[in-house]
Amino acid sequence: MKISFLLHNAYGIGGTITTTFNLAQTLARRHEVEIISVLRHRELPTFVLDPRVSLRSLVDLREDKEHPSHLRPARVFPRSEYRYGQYSELTDQRIAEALATTDADAVIGTRPGLNVHLAREAPGHVARVGQEHLTLDKHSPRLRTALRRAYRGLDVLTTVTEADAASYRRRMRLPGVRVEALPNSVPDPALPPADGSAKVVVAAGRLVGLKRYDLLVEAFAAVAAKHPDWQLRIYGKGEEQDRLRRLITDLRLWNNVFLMGPAAPMEAEWVKGSIGAATSDFEPFGMTIVEAMRCGLPVVSTDCPHGPAEIIADGVDGRLVPVGDRDALAAALLELVGDDELRRRMSRAALENARRFAPEPVVEQAEGLIAEAVAARRAGRPVVRGGQGAALSARGSAARDTALAAASGALRLVRKGRS
Repeated sequence: MKISFLLHNAYGIGGTITTTFNLAQTLARRHEVEIISVLRHRELPTFVLDPRVSLRSLVDLREDKEHPSHLRPARVFPRSEYRYGQYSELTDQRIAEALATTDADAVIGTRPGLNVHLAREAPGHVARVGQEHLTLDKHSPRLRTALRRAYRGLDVLTTVTEADAASYRRRMRLPGVRVEALPNSVPDPALPPADGSAKVVVAAGRLVGLKRYDLLVEAFAAVAAKHPDWQLRIYGKGEEQDRLRRLITDLRLWNNVFLMGPAAPMEAEWVKGSIGAATSDFEPFGMTIVEAMRCGLPVVSTDCPHGPAEIIADGVDGRLVPVGDRDALAAALLELVGDDELRRRMSRAALENARRFAPEPVVEQAEGLIAEAVAARRAGRPVVRGGQGAALSARGSAARDTALAAASGALRLVRKGRS
């Protein structure tokens, strides 16, 4: 098969880019694979891409930033989508052209706005697979309303957790669309795993409020007080960097907590630690949790919706603590820091249990879904018969979203009138 991925910007840094590259590279062992990057802002991607995967872009911002069509708003890409401001009449045109001329058997969209393009504009012979990397609850009522209409044009919709797949089936009513959970995969580590002896806790991700690194730093103060020879290393960059640096200073943790900046790939940094930490208020999957576990680190994580509880077996290969609970987080970290045997036992369990997120089992599932969608398209039939959700529940959700979207629109008009 020939498989194309439609990606927002393959030249940046982020979890969707990472997991798309991982999946594309493994599929390329047996299929012809390309990544179509809607936007491009630099010469080479940040992440190394297997040469068996072709990469092309549609709008090069180094040349097209002032293109007249790029200065006009998008009409197909939904206005309520988070990235709407980066899309335009020009991206609408070039995405439509790319889909109209594709020779792929299947095209995979990687975010809601691109899934809308795919559902509406892909030729009839092309299998349409939409991926969701956030969760249904995190989409606004306006966006859910738009997706409820558009997603009926997909063949398959994948989410990264079973909980979110169940939510889509129950609340969206997408007759004929196969809705399945497909977790993100992490490549087999090239380095030997951590042995649990390093006195280092490692965290990684964007330094933004949602990730709650402030909570982690505050919790680690309790660890440093009892075990001053332990360190916390936080990898990443973002808007919270200066605030976190001030917090570290205020708590006098400058000898224990370090903002390390971004690192790609992270594998070499994970294996220098003995414990991973993830403290988000919300996490649709938890890519860094899997990365840490695949390198032999038990992970202490907040039990936020939806991902961590589907990855970590509490007390076996890591710990789950209530969202926002600094004391519980500190206690879980202290438990692992203070017990070498427990830490090493959990390390071995993390290595074993995280194998289900290796590329092969995930790609095998992805291949099956793609092949099923391609066969259904060729036969001129839906992938599944009827809907997968409860009709009454889906109708109720649709009515609530429509009402909320209308109320939000009215509020914007009132505010606009006042200004």
